[in-house]
Amino acid sequence: MINKDTQLCMSLSGRPGNFGTLFHNYLYQKLGLNFIYKAFTTQDIEHAVKGVRALGIRGCAVSMPFKESCIAFLDELSASAKAIDSVNTIVNDNGYLKAYNTDYIAIAKLIEKYQLNPKSSVIVHGSGGMAKAVVAAFKDAGFKMLSVCSRNPQTGKQLAELYGYQYMASLKQAKADIIVNVTPIGMTGGKEATELSFPLAMIEQATTAFDVVALPAETPLITTAQKLGKQTISGAEVIVLQAVEQFELYTGKRPDEELIAEASAFARAHA
Repeated sequence: MINKDTQLCMSLSGRPGNFGTLFHNYLYQKLGLNFIYKAFTTQDIEHAVKGVRALGIRGCAVSMPFKESCIAFLDELSASAKAIDSVNTIVNDNGYLKAYNTDYIAIAKLIEKYQLNPKSSVIVHGSGGMAKAVVAAFKDAGFKMLSVCSRNPQTGKQLAELYGYQYMASLKQAKADIIVNVTPIGMTGGKEATELSFPLAMIEQATTAFDVVALPAETPLITTAQKLGKQTISGAEVIVLQAVEQFELYTGKRPDEELIAEASAFARAHA
């Protein structure tokens, strides 16, 4: 039952989706928490963030294109947000807005979970906000041999230089032990939904294929790599892990693995 004590959490995105709304509300219901979650978009990030503060909204997930533009209106950046100067989560404690980046936290935890070797070579394909989280997490995990490839040479070079890595203009004849897709290639509903984000030859010689695209869970990159017997890390794992981190920041509770899997399955089926 929604009442005067119900705490609101929300998301701000240029293109709101349903996964977060379904995932969080499912967990609130199952755990008996007096919370509700709603997705929003805005043309006015300054007043949207001021609204979070003024109305006592407990938490706010932030997606593109607001991950950096929201920073000017916040009180504090946590270590995870400071590491990449990018925000995807705002927590409101009695009008004090502290920012986090649970994308960065999720990538760092997955590098650890899958025991990726820092001596491995890495190619990150993409140069947007999420690519920044990926590159920073690999940097902080001690990876020295990493290259950034981007269809946008300006942002690709900037990202590579920011973390002291190499920029490559093309994937032709490239190779690496770990390949990471942070582009929309392979994403459901996109123009490149059926395309591979890396040339087949690169996937064949890699040991690990990591795709940050969350929908579908099995992108063309992941399915191809699985058929070739490669270790795979999917965007489905990223989106769930970062959402769980947000959930814990908002509520102070961390669901068990079984309930997380239930909520994820529910959100995927209805998103």
